[in-house]
Amino acid sequence: MTAEELVAAAIAARERAYCVYSDYAVGAALLTESGELVTGCNVENASYGLTICAERVAASTAVAQGHRRFQALAVVTRDAASMCGACRQFLREFGLDLTVYLGDPSGAFRRVELAELLPDSFGGHSVDRG
Repeated sequence: MTAEELVAAAIAARERAYCVYSDYAVGAALLTESGELVTGCNVENASYGLTICAERVAASTAVAQGHRRFQALAVVTRDAASMCGACRQFLREFGLDLTVYLGDPSGAFRRVELAELLPDSFGGHSVDRG
C-alpha cells in the first residue's frame, strides 16, 4: 500500500468521526505488518477524559484482531497536526519503528518516524523487545 493510499483511507475514516464537542475530526489508518488496513476515528464524550483518539481506536482494533506489529500509520486532521502525547506513548508499546504520515483533507502529508515524535521514550514491555 502506498503512502497516498494510506492517507486516503485516513481521510475516509475522518468522515466518520464523532466530534460534536470540539468539531475537530481525526481519521487514522494503520497498516499492519501483514499488510492489513485498520482504520479509526476520534470518538468524543461529554466527559472529555473519556474521548478516544482516532490513533488509539485504530491500534486497539488492530490488537483486538490479533495484530501486534505495524508498518505505517496515517493521521489526517484539518491542519495536519501531529498526534497527542498519549497516542505517541500508546503506539510506542508496539515499537518505535513506525512510519507516520501526518496529513490534511486535501491529501497533502509529511512523513515522520514515531521515534522522532517520542524521543527518549518510556519503553515498557513492547513487542520490539521480543
